[in-house]
Amino acid sequence: MQSRLASIITLSVAFAACGGSAAQQGTSTAPAPANPSGVQTTTDAPWPVKTREHLDLWLHGFAMVTQDTTRVPFFRRGYREQITVEKNRRGLTTLLDGNRDQLAARFAANRNLVGAQFIALYFGSWEELSRGVSLFLRAEGDPGRASDQQQQAVIAFLAGTFRSRADRDWLELFARSLEDERARFYHEYWLAEQRARGPALAAVDSLWQRVYRPRLQTFLDRTQQSTGDFVLSLPLDGEGRTITAGKRSNVIAVTFPDDASRAVEAIYVAAHEVIGAIANTAIADNVSPAERREGTVDRISSNALVRGGALLLQRVAPDLAAGYARYYLRAVGASTTGDVQAALAQQFPLPERIRASIASQLETVLGGI
Repeated sequence: MQSRLASIITLSVAFAACGGSAAQQGTSTAPAPANPSGVQTTTDAPWPVKTREHLDLWLHGFAMVTQDTTRVPFFRRGYREQITVEKNRRGLTTLLDGNRDQLAARFAANRNLVGAQFIALYFGSWEELSRGVSLFLRAEGDPGRASDQQQQAVIAFLAGTFRSRADRDWLELFARSLEDERARFYHEYWLAEQRARGPALAAVDSLWQRVYRPRLQTFLDRTQQSTGDFVLSLPLDGEGRTITAGKRSNVIAVTFPDDASRAVEAIYVAAHEVIGAIANTAIADNVSPAERREGTVDRISSNALVRGGALLLQRVAPDLAAGYARYYLRAVGASTTGDVQAALAQQFPLPERIRASIASQLETVLGGI
């Protein structure tokens, strides 16, 4: 997950001023229907369940050109191989395939580019994202070259991730490769997947809005996460993507189950993401300078989200606790038999002071229910 100081609303205004609309969806040549799966989701409730093609395309690009070495995978296991087989079946090779080695090389040289995965969450469509990238590249990453404050906000936002000329060159090649991928393969593929996963989308929406979101709502309200968009994303696995910007301007992207029988997996990842609101505080308050210097914070953060999500579900949805534990144990290839909560603690070790801090904050937030 990730939290940014920049407001989603402010950036949306800026993107619109550059010629786009924050509410616009679809693609430039063949707009996707608002609901390609044909499923009617509960859009008037807090945290409506949605899908976003441009977000999936952006994450798809990262999945295809990077090595996912995280213990809990960012992207579904075997995703790149599955896509490669599908493209080979169609006899397709795109710029993303041809430029994969070059894109991967820069990513390996600058691991900070992993943060760029979150950027698409701030845009309403592929057109907005492309327009923002083009503006940034024309300005060579310099907000001072913007013609107005709105453009300046967009350029400054992207400059926070793409800081050097080499990073900007990478972004230009990545965006150009994705445009070719979208036009020649991904748009059609994405629409087909939405239709195929319509029953799964409906099942997630039902579980989320009718059962588990209401149980989580007190926690969400009291941690400044009252509402936002709950996005099912094709490439994602156990590590979601989240941006938080106030009570109502939030986005959580989670795994998109391929079958209705696995709909609950999206709820597991949602719990893993929303606990970041207090897990990050527990880490900030309890990680020593030495641990920061030793580079252990990333590992602690990852484990804190997994363990924190388990603690949250044990409080508000205990019927999901065992399944959640098994889901994240499978994610790291561990056994799912026996005492799964003990196994989760063993596989995702966490300093007791941080675990206790998360538990204490949960008690404060959920006190009285």
